Amino acid sequence: MMKVIIAEKPDQGITLASIFQHKKQNGFIEIFPNELFPAGAYVTWAIGHICQLVQPEKYDPSWKKWSLDTLPIIPDHFVYEVTKDKAKQYAVIKKLVSDPRVTEIIHAGDAGREGELIVRNILRLTKCHKPMKRLWISSLTANAIRDGFRKLLDERKTRNLYFEAYTRACADWVVGMNASRLYSLLLQMQGFSDVFSVGRVQTPTLALIVKRELEIENFKSEPFWEVQADFLINRKKYLGKWQNDGETRIKTKELAEKVANFCREKPAEVSEVVAERKEFPPPLLYNLSALQAEANKRFKFPPKKTLDILQQLYQKGNVSYPRSDSRYVTKEEAAGFPEILAKLAHIKDYQPLFPLPIASISENKRYVNEKKVTDHYAIIPTEQIPHVEQLSTDEQKIYDLIVRSLIAAHYHKAIAEYTTVTTLVDGRAQFVSKGKVQIAEGWRKVVHYKDQDEDPLPLLTKGEQGQTIKVEVKESQTQPPKRYTEGQLITLMKTAGKHIDDKELEKILTKTEGLGTEATRAGIITMLKERAYIEVKKNVVYPTAKAKILIRAIGREILASPEMTAKWEQKLKEIAEGSASPNQFMEQTKKMVHHLITTTTDQAGNWTFSDDIRETFTPGKQRTKKRTFTKLGSCKKCNGTIVDKGSFYGCSNYKNNHCDFTISKKILGKTITQKNIKLLLTEGKTEVINGFTTKDKCFNARLYFDEKENRLQFLFEHTSRNK
Repeated sequence: MMKVIIAEKPDQGITLASIFQHKKQNGFIEIFPNELFPAGAYVTWAIGHICQLVQPEKYDPSWKKWSLDTLPIIPDHFVYEVTKDKAKQYAVIKKLVSDPRVTEIIHAGDAGREGELIVRNILRLTKCHKPMKRLWISSLTANAIRDGFRKLLDERKTRNLYFEAYTRACADWVVGMNASRLYSLLLQMQGFSDVFSVGRVQTPTLALIVKRELEIENFKSEPFWEVQADFLINRKKYLGKWQNDGETRIKTKELAEKVANFCREKPAEVSEVVAERKEFPPPLLYNLSALQAEANKRFKFPPKKTLDILQQLYQKGNVSYPRSDSRYVTKEEAAGFPEILAKLAHIKDYQPLFPLPIASISENKRYVNEKKVTDHYAIIPTEQIPHVEQLSTDEQKIYDLIVRSLIAAHYHKAIAEYTTVTTLVDGRAQFVSKGKVQIAEGWRKVVHYKDQDEDPLPLLTKGEQGQTIKVEVKESQTQPPKRYTEGQLITLMKTAGKHIDDKELEKILTKTEGLGTEATRAGIITMLKERAYIEVKKNVVYPTAKAKILIRAIGREILASPEMTAKWEQKLKEIAEGSASPNQFMEQTKKMVHHLITTTTDQAGNWTFSDDIRETFTPGKQRTKKRTFTKLGSCKKCNGTIVDKGSFYGCSNYKNNHCDFTISKKILGKTITQKNIKLLLTEGKTEVINGFTTKDKCFNARLYFDEKENRLQFLFEHTSRNK
């Protein structure tokens, strides 16, 4: 009665074996007989995806060449093969599962759809039909492992998850293979020689990024003015903004000056004081995307980095399963909280937060809700508390967020009072002032929360009178929408591009179908970087010319629609629940691909691309090979030539005489085209460039080279504004 336990990764296999007496062998571990395995067992492991779907030419040699005539590429049935570099480990697994002494397999892949696929694919390839049980655990602590082996599941319980993952992989293959070839070949005819990778999840995500960029590019900045006054009432000083029908922005400078002149040194009276009390419950526990968004906001961690750190902490048994999409726990987990918290109370940083105001949250539906726990519960610290000082700095940061989220759940709500004061100047002009007073700190003692703090207001009562002591007119510009950070992108993928303010977020996110899954979103963003579709600078995501070309070509096709992709995710979820058919899903995918090929080929002749995009596009081959640079004009420092170096413009003499003359391709959010650089180098200045953006304003200007200062300067057009 020997058993073979197959884990998803080597370190996982080692952790599973560590609670038994064992001996390490080559590619597996032998577990000696014990109460759980009276005849002993073998633990072995995959190395992530050991198997992959074969390349098109393996089905049909004519599919090797990229050609529109061979599309669509749709195999009758899909075939997996062993990845070359992982063949050695595959051989180890095959030998173990084929051993006649082995009577049962224990599937110990990650408790999720990917883990399901990885291990079952190996067993399919080895043609192993031995009885199988499923180890399904949410943390790698000794207790969880022991408990998991005692309560193994029947493999039929998780089989639908495998069908979902298998269908997802095949559908993604069909869409990726056909759409990537289709768009790469058609865009090549337009003069863009590059591989345009297209995917079921990556492309709608890219469409959201490009859509935002176009909103920024097409944004017309308008000036507006505001009138701000300083009041002194009963020795109390505060600020107010003039308002009319709730609007503080004034369209013309003349009107603003008129208002200001009317108000100077006039008597002022408090005409209304409205105080509104708001209560804020502690945040929900984390799931993966919430944690990725938070770590990005606080520490600028890319989502992939957060997932990798979490995986390390999970591997060490310090936190529960990282790829969870739930923010709730079951009664069973909640029962273990007092023990975990008692241990955390001994850690120096957390000592001041104890004793906890609320001893137990086991009856609190905000956190403990069986119905809302999917395959896994929220990410929480386990009873296996680490020596915090032995964790790496990054691990400490992520662990701290998770610990504080659990402690905060045992605190009362935070209460704040928001006050709006209306001040009447000379009985006519209305000014508004807003302030906030914290009444109960509650959970905010635990989680350091950055709030947009309004200026504190003195205590004012209706009818108090005083003076307007200073009035000034402030000019501002309307601001374009902001580009996404990597963390916002994760949240946006989760809502399939719906913009939701924080108050609604919690309610809606529990119901929405997003782009990709909790486990794949970080990987999609990484893929977009690697495929030169996006650049991330200082945590802000910029689409490249390549991205704009692809999304322009795709236009209104399903592939650019986040809503449509979200519906696909919903269908896949139904396959996992056993309520939808994999075959039907594949049929719909094939139909979609057929439709895509016919309509896109017909429309490709009508595609148009601006000179700006054509100029800023760098062909893929040039990005990787040594490239010939486009010459743009003479260098301002030496006798060299200024060339396009990809991400900036620089001097061709850099290698010979280290001439460091460079011009950035992006200045204050605007791409500087080759055409403008040519003008700058030959005529001394560029055309007027619209939409330079700083923190507080948006402006239009030319760029010119200041010979004295030896640097680029802005040149503003002096036009009179009569509005």
